[in-house]
Amino acid sequence: MLNVISWSLKKFTDLSAIELYEILKVRNEVFVVEQNCPYLDPDGKDVDSYHLCGYIDGRLAAYVRILPPGLAFEEASIGRVLTQADFRNKRLGKPLMTEAIARTHALYGTNSIRIGAQQYLQKFYTELGFIQASDTYFEDDIPHIEMVLTKN
Repeated sequence: MLNVISWSLKKFTDLSAIELYEILKVRNEVFVVEQNCPYLDPDGKDVDSYHLCGYIDGRLAAYVRILPPGLAFEEASIGRVLTQADFRNKRLGKPLMTEAIARTHALYGTNSIRIGAQQYLQKFYTELGFIQASDTYFEDDIPHIEMVLTKN
């Protein structure tokens, strides 16, 4: 059975308390607990970002944060990319990133999007058109690389 994803894109100030709680809960489950990285996930960038949520059967299944140019990088960027544990192995990563890329271009009219990707996901992002744009660096003891997607 095919899971239908319902997309919601909101500015931080338009998120309800329940939506924000759910986003922060899932981000902490993935980035703090699963990856064993004790760090403060709310980093001050959420307020100026858009939040793209993918819902399946009313549950938050996939999420990204879309940051305007100049907030994390000179270019617009996509971060905090995740699929909630219960929805893994349902091939949500590509639809999530495809939607995020389209929304980022629509929001900012930008030609380039930069991400800080966990290095083990390099092949996944390369298949979406991103190219490596930095040497490996460590963030919370996890190898990362910057990657850039340039609109044709």
